[in-house]
Amino acid sequence: MRTILRRIGLIAFAVIPMIPGAATVNAAAVRDGNAVKSGFVTTSDGVKIHYLEAGHTKVGMRGAVANPAPRDAIVTKGDASLEPSHRFPSILFVPGWTMPGWIWEKQVDYFSDDWRVVAMDPRSQGDSSKNATDFTPAARARDIKAVIDHLKLAPVIIVGWSMGVTDIASYVNQFGTRSIAGIVFVDGLAGYDQVPSWTQGIVESLKTDRQKQAADFVRGMFRKPQSEDYLAKLTKASLETPTNAAIESFTGLWAADNRPALAKINKPTLMIVARNSFLPNYENMQKAIPGARMEIFEGDGHALFVDDSDRFNGVLEDFIFDLD
Repeated sequence: MRTILRRIGLIAFAVIPMIPGAATVNAAAVRDGNAVKSGFVTTSDGVKIHYLEAGHTKVGMRGAVANPAPRDAIVTKGDASLEPSHRFPSILFVPGWTMPGWIWEKQVDYFSDDWRVVAMDPRSQGDSSKNATDFTPAARARDIKAVIDHLKLAPVIIVGWSMGVTDIASYVNQFGTRSIAGIVFVDGLAGYDQVPSWTQGIVESLKTDRQKQAADFVRGMFRKPQSEDYLAKLTKASLETPTNAAIESFTGLWAADNRPALAKINKPTLMIVARNSFLPNYENMQKAIPGARMEIFEGDGHALFVDDSDRFNGVLEDFIFDLD
């Protein structure tokens, strides 16, 4: 249904110049507006957070046609802190452990047609600076806030994958939901009752054979075939995170428990998860979030938004359209 709406929007967009008195639209300029840009945000502790940005800083022609909801509908009336040009929700993608923001490339490409989209590199990951000393979810959450504030993304739909789920839960715990239009948790948990025994093996492999650990980890994220070039590119990106940072952020993930923050979430929330041994934990997490719904992907790996990008994009788009 949403795909049909997008097509209707494109048809309407194409015929606008044919309407008498309508302004002429430069198609090339629209395409240029979706080019991916790169930049940095410096945090309060001096870490440069790299981000990729694409799409529209204001409601684009296609966005206005595809989503007829009022631009002010998602923010509280009278909230003067949100600039008018940003009252239509933007989307911020947060990747998981040692992964770069560009792993969301299929989502950036898809959603930048109609929305402003940003994908960030968490501290010491991707092209972000490697001078960080604090790798806790709390510190990573402060980086998310720095990106949202600096780029004026509010109201923003935050999409976090894997460790990004813990980071977003920590964000809510520290800063609430005032700047948030919606939250999407992708195959990750906000806390654990018990640290799985296999995590110690990963820590040891990080110390003894980082190259093999990264290659095995990346390959294990997928259940659908990925090209060797793509896997090699992701492995190289994972290795960009210094070993000490990889170990500290990994152990920090399992040590943190941000589940109490879930009850504070008062914005629409979607969980998209792969069916695996953590499913009971996902179900408990869903129950803790008022009104949250969950979509389970069968036959996809941890990076399900890559394994089945078409379905993932459709589910996320439906969620965005249903925001009110």
